[in-house]
Amino acid sequence: MKMLYEGKSKIVYEGEEPNTCIIKYKDTATAGNGVKKEDLPEKGKLNAAISNIIFEYLMKNGVKTHLIKVLDETSVLVKKADIVMVEVIVRNVAAGSFSKKYGVPEGTALKNTVVEFSLKSDELGDPMINDSQITALGVATQEELDLLKSMSLRVDELMTELFAKAGIRLIDFKLEFGRVDGGEIVLCDEISPDSCRLWDAKTNEKMDKDRFRRDMGGVMEGYKDVLARLTK
Repeated sequence: MKMLYEGKSKIVYEGEEPNTCIIKYKDTATAGNGVKKEDLPEKGKLNAAISNIIFEYLMKNGVKTHLIKVLDETSVLVKKADIVMVEVIVRNVAAGSFSKKYGVPEGTALKNTVVEFSLKSDELGDPMINDSQITALGVATQEELDLLKSMSLRVDELMTELFAKAGIRLIDFKLEFGRVDGGEIVLCDEISPDSCRLWDAKTNEKMDKDRFRRDMGGVMEGYKDVLARLTK
């Protein structure tokens, strides 16, 4: 297969069919924009399994995504997409950078769901960016941004319900979107403990990449617990 791109946690290959790609999950864990890096056995398989469950659930509920089919334990076939260079962050509970920036204790329930945009740029450190800045740079139109917001809020609604049934609090998460052939915007990338903050609903124990970021240990145990609960 012809490799198109290798990121921090996935490799993208050219698909055999026109306008398709194959995404293969890696075992690599990174934090601090790649400054901290480590290979964690089974991480790729766990993230792929979790993300596939969530994507298939979202698709059954009307969310359009790039996923075509699961190929094996670590690989999926997807529609080729031109990634919108804006990441969407959805927050239900104060945590991480939000708590640090605004002095809000972690775990504080927010009075409304927060939707943020950040410019997708490792070189610049993925800085936060607002609607008028995005449209001024030509990264996306206002119509596209409105669609990203509405799709993200729908994903939040669906995932909050899904995780609640598994005894997990959905604290916050990051989404990426892309334009497929014809210009339609669809959900891309992955949804996993790498891109979500997930806490046990009873104990608030962290079950996500914060365990790696903060040297808490038990990283893979947390991921395995998330998968086991979603599978049940």
